[in-house]
Parts: sequence; structure tokens; C-alpha cells
Amino acid sequence: MKEITYAQAVCEALDEEMARDENIVLLGEDVGFIGGNFKTSVGLLEKYGDLRVKDTPISEAGFVGMGVGMALTGLRPVIELMFSDFLLVAADQVINQAAKIRYMSGGQATVPMTIRCPIGAGRSSAAQHSQSMQAMVAQFPGIKIAVPSTAQEVKGLLKTAIRDNDPVIFFEHKMEYNKKFSIDDDVEPIPFGKARIAREGKDITIVATSSMVMKSEKAAERLAKEGIDCEVIDLRTIVPFDRQTVIESVKKTGKLVVADEAYERCGIGAEIAADIAEDIFYYLDAPCGRVANPNVPLPFSPALEFPLIPSEEKVYEKVKTYFK
Repeated sequence: MKEITYAQAVCEALDEEMARDENIVLLGEDVGFIGGNFKTSVGLLEKYGDLRVKDTPISEAGFVGMGVGMALTGLRPVIELMFSDFLLVAADQVINQAAKIRYMSGGQATVPMTIRCPIGAGRSSAAQHSQSMQAMVAQFPGIKIAVPSTAQEVKGLLKTAIRDNDPVIFFEHKMEYNKKFSIDDDVEPIPFGKARIAREGKDITIVATSSMVMKSEKAAERLAKEGIDCEVIDLRTIVPFDRQTVIESVKKTGKLVVADEAYERCGIGAEIAADIAEDIFYYLDAPCGRVANPNVPLPFSPALEFPLIPSEEKVYEKVKTYFK
């Protein structure tokens, strides 16, 4: 094994896939000359040239639309949006075009395109650059959605996303980019729709996405010292959703908390809680719980921002409410 940052794991996945398949191209603002806004494509322009690593104008609608055309004509574009918030700028290209073309063509055309988007608060980037947009795009059929946690997960899932014949929205947490993780020397693609049990337990199930996996693991360690044994599930992908792993866990524990950094209203927590309650209601010993962002715009001021962000402490406190 080796130790690398989350950002380096992204770059390694891109490098290895581009070396494997010459049809893979990388597009986005500053992905070439400066190696990406979060340094996730360092060295790729020099290695693969500007025909395959393209710095684009500041026009998400333009270069995401170009990516759809590339995918339809035989290429496998990987598009980087500087922030997930900018999915809204290219919403028509993503939701009305990429997501629907396979269905509307009766399977005759596919859109093998990956859109990489940093999510999350914590950098004082304010209301238009700090959101986590996974719940919004999960509403629309035709798109696969990945929410990797560690460097190992981001590298393996990104390889799978690039090889997939459907459009994939790939959410990378911006607060994880500079953190170091232990990772296998050779990382194989990780299948979509298969969650990872990050920590086994018997008292309560915590289903987490992205950086909330590590926060939930830390909360679980604290809770274990108090005699509360948490099972932590790293969801890996929201679409497809590995409901069977979650169901089996909740049948064992009888309690469920979902930790996700998107807004609470109409969020991932609400969807999973409803799905599980509808299917195995009589196995539940208590209502399903959620840890998420409150329904307010994210402020610029750190003094206001940090109290809103879902945290280890908020997971800990939420779980504690079930054991009073």
C-alpha cells in the first residue's frame, strides 16, 4: 500500500484510464495548464496533449453540451465542473439531454460521459459555491450518481464511472482533496450499486455518503466507548442504490440514521428513510433519523458556516437521542 491524497487518487485514476483508452478526453476550466482548480489533473496536459486535455471557456452550458456531442460520437469525455453548484448552469444539457438520450433513442445511442463535481462546505466559498447537489440530480432518471469517501473509493469508483456507458455525475468532496489516505498500489474498478460496510455493529445503522462516512466512523468510535455499537455503511453510489445492504443492516439493528451533506428538505436522507420504512417498517424500533445541512443558504463567514455543516458531533448527538 501507499499513502496519497484524495486529489492524487483522482489524478491517478484519470491518468490510468487515459493511458488505457485513447478515446477518453478531459474538459474543464483550468484542467490543463494549472492542473485543475483543486490539483486533480496535474501533469495530464503535458502527458496527453491539448487534444485530450482541454481548458475550456467559462461556459458550463457550452462545454457540457460539447461533452454530450463527444459522447454520442464515440469519445468518453470526463468533464470537470469547478463546483457542483454549476450543474445548474448546464442543467438542460445534463438533465434533458444526457440523461434522456438513451431512453429516447430506444437504446440506439448512449452517452458515456462522466461529470466530476466538487461538493461541500468548509472553505468559506459562500452560498453559490458550497452546495452539495446530489439530491437534486438524483431526482432525474437516466443518470448514475457516485459519492466516494476515501482515496481508495474515489480512484476505484472513478474508473468505473469512466468505463460506464451511461452518464455519471461524480461528486468529490472539496474538503477531502488535501487529506492523505492509505491506498492499494493497484486499485481495481469498484462496482456501482454495491455499498461498503465501513464498520460493523449491532445497535444502530448509519448510512453515510462522501465525507460523512469518515465523520460517522469517528462518531461511532466515540459511541463505542459508551456501549453503543454502530454499523456504518458507505453508500458509494446513490444511483444505483444498494438498498439490500441497508435493509439487511436495519433488520439487524432496528434503527437508522442517514448522514449526507445535501440539504435536509427533499434530501438523500429523506429518500432513504422513506424507502426503508416503506419496505421494512415493522423491523424499525424508532423513526429514521437524518443528519444534513439545514435548509438555509450557506454563509461566507466561517463563524456562521461551520455550525451548519454536518459534523462528527452532529452524528454523535443524533445517535445518542436513540439511547436515552
